Amino acid sequence: MFRKTAKSEPTNAAGTGSVESSEPHGKGRPTPSRKEAQAAAKERARAGLDKKSAQKLSRDQRLAQSQKMREAMRTGDDRYLPARDKGKVRRFIRDWVDSRLTVLEMMLPILVAVMALTLTKSQKLIEIGNLIWSVTWLLVIIDVTWMFFRLGRELRQRFPGEDTRGWRTYAVLRALQMRIMRMPKPQVKLFGALPEHYR
Repeated sequence: MFRKTAKSEPTNAAGTGSVESSEPHGKGRPTPSRKEAQAAAKERARAGLDKKSAQKLSRDQRLAQSQKMREAMRTGDDRYLPARDKGKVRRFIRDWVDSRLTVLEMMLPILVAVMALTLTKSQKLIEIGNLIWSVTWLLVIIDVTWMFFRLGRELRQRFPGEDTRGWRTYAVLRALQMRIMRMPKPQVKLFGALPEHYR
């Protein structure tokens, strides 16, 4: 007669349905950034450093590395030079270019002089400026062609089997800069002989 009623479901505070499970759905799981933070914290704890000390140590290391790189730019120390300047091939290219006076190096002052002439109201001076610029470009083409021929021959003879990719671009960019602006600083004298270890 009386049927056994099913056990009623617990209701929430509003009495409108079952209580949702209180188990967390994915909460509390560390995100990748949190994992990285925890790993960094463990590393600091292992080294006996707090976060502030670790940051100071990292900053000091960066400053020391920057100081070494600046010094290398002045002295040519290959150990601390940027990757684009590292290696005996790049060192030879720099020394070879630095021991010569090229037309490329003179382009900036020539350009300034030509611009000054073209800004005048004298048609004759403007024509002279245009002529100088045209002759400069002709000399640049001859100079770069001759540099590629001679420097390429030197590289093939002195560094057979070495990776010399990009040497033309590196040589031109070096030659385009005025000597006092070149980095790393020139280590040979203008019109001087190359160091003994190149002979």
